[in-house]
Formats: sequence, structure tokens, C-alpha cells
Amino acid sequence: MKKIEHIGIAVKDLEEANKTYKALLGAEHYKTEKVGSEGVSTSFFKIGDSKIELLAATNAESPIAKFIAKRGEGIHHLAFAVDNIEAEIKRLQTEGFVLLNDAPKKGADNKMIAFLHPKSSNGVLVELCQEIIPSQEFAEKKGL
Repeated sequence: MKKIEHIGIAVKDLEEANKTYKALLGAEHYKTEKVGSEGVSTSFFKIGDSKIELLAATNAESPIAKFIAKRGEGIHHLAFAVDNIEAEIKRLQTEGFVLLNDAPKKGADNKMIAFLHPKSSNGVLVELCQEIIPSQEFAEKKGL
């Protein structure tokens, strides 16, 4: 693991949360993105080397909608940057961690992602993130 990549925060209303975090951090979000496979709209803020990802559900079945219904708004996950997500998944499985994804998938902010089950990490949903380099993305689109 290289560093904390971002902290994910579940919100009910992305526009209102953007206003709140703009006032709190003194900066505009730098990016919004929908991730259809996860049923979320995201918004990213960058402060120094740190990032905050706001996540709002786009449908009632999304993991974020279920999280908010059960726990309310708040910190959803802690994300770590990794150099090789597939190797990190294997290493963590060997260490006894339970993964929600056996293989990485495309996430927001140009990342390949995978999640650890919170039961195996002291109640914290942990996300692994690997930057997608242009040659990787090209190979994925071509099915290579």
C-alpha cells in the first residue's frame, strides 16, 4: 500500500454536499462522475495530497442507498492507493482478508478498484485503488 488515496463519504444530496464541502474546504470540487456499475454519482475534492470522494446513490438498490438507509450519511470507506491491485488482492486473501471483489473493476477517478469486507478489517470498508494507465485502458477496451 502506497498511501491513503481518499476518504469516501456517503451523502443524500450531492449538490448540497458539494456546497457544504466547498465552504468547509475553501475549494471547489475538481470532478464529478457517475459510476453506473455501482449506482453512484461522485464528486471529488483535493486538499494537498488528500482527496475526499462524496458518493450519492443514483438508485434505491445501490450500495450507497442501502448504507444511508442503515447508517445515515457519513464516512463510507477508506481507500488506499496500490501499485498492483491484483497482487494486493492475492496478498490480502493470503493474509485472511475477505474481499467483496475477487477481481478488480473500473471505478471512478480513472481507477481500478476492489473492496475488502468490513468484517475482516475492524468494521471499516477498505477500497484498493490502482491508477489506470492509458495502455491498460486501451487493452481493456480491446479485450486484451
